[in-house]
Amino acid sequence: MSTPPFLRLPRCARAERVVTGRGEFAALRAEPDGAVLGSALLVPGFTGSKEDFIGLLEPLAAAGYRVTAVDQRGQNETGGPDDPEAYAVGELGADVRALTEVLAADGGPLHLLGHSFGGQVVREAVLAAAAQGPLPWRSLTLMSTGPGAIDPAEAARTKLLLDALQVMGLEEIWQVMRQMEADSGQPQPCLDPAVAEFLHRRWLANVPRALSVTGGHLIAAPDRVGELAAATAGLPVLVLSGVRDYAWPVPEQTGMAERLGARRVVVADAGHSPNAEQPAATAEALAAFWA
Repeated sequence: MSTPPFLRLPRCARAERVVTGRGEFAALRAEPDGAVLGSALLVPGFTGSKEDFIGLLEPLAAAGYRVTAVDQRGQNETGGPDDPEAYAVGELGADVRALTEVLAADGGPLHLLGHSFGGQVVREAVLAAAAQGPLPWRSLTLMSTGPGAIDPAEAARTKLLLDALQVMGLEEIWQVMRQMEADSGQPQPCLDPAVAEFLHRRWLANVPRALSVTGGHLIAAPDRVGELAAATAGLPVLVLSGVRDYAWPVPEQTGMAERLGARRVVVADAGHSPNAEQPAATAEALAAFWA
């Protein structure tokens, strides 16, 4: 899961709930002090949340962009039902389209970004929107995501989680994961206590059914890059990642960018979450692309 670099909101940002025709979504929203060049909707990945983008809020607002980062349905402070159909990737894509409708009412160009599993959710939103007419977004960014299913090693770990969800509660799974990390022999990051407590609280706030369905998607996701390339003809697309990635190999992401005819950015000294690991460099790349 992504680890936010900090939790204190910058002066330009606030927490609120965005009301749509498909329900309310917990959000962090940042507002520029000066002229607004455009808006952006940021969609997090599996086990993530809006806080994964907290380090981007201030630099993107300073660059002139109104930014909205959300918790997806079933995540953190948005919540959701115990209904597997509610978390099908197409349904989550419909949520993105509903959020887009609300945010587009602010006026100006709206940029769409999905991180990790969120990249596959926004892909579904784009494909569904393209089937109905002109796309409502000014650009699309796929961050640390891939063309289809996750890497086999990560898929095996995700399958262990899905099996555990059948017989264990979220607190019990959390304790097992922490023990596995301790037993791995790998150096563990020294986290701010507030961030560590947040990660625990966020994990417990997940809807278990959402984890099961979305995790299952990651293991077996189809490659829809060809369809996306056709749907985004004429739309600027960016594929952004760190220099390493455990979920989708970086060369695979580069190949996806080539198939999409997309701009490609690799953020130095970053892994699967450049938004959290190198927020300044990531925000600089995004603002340059949006401009």
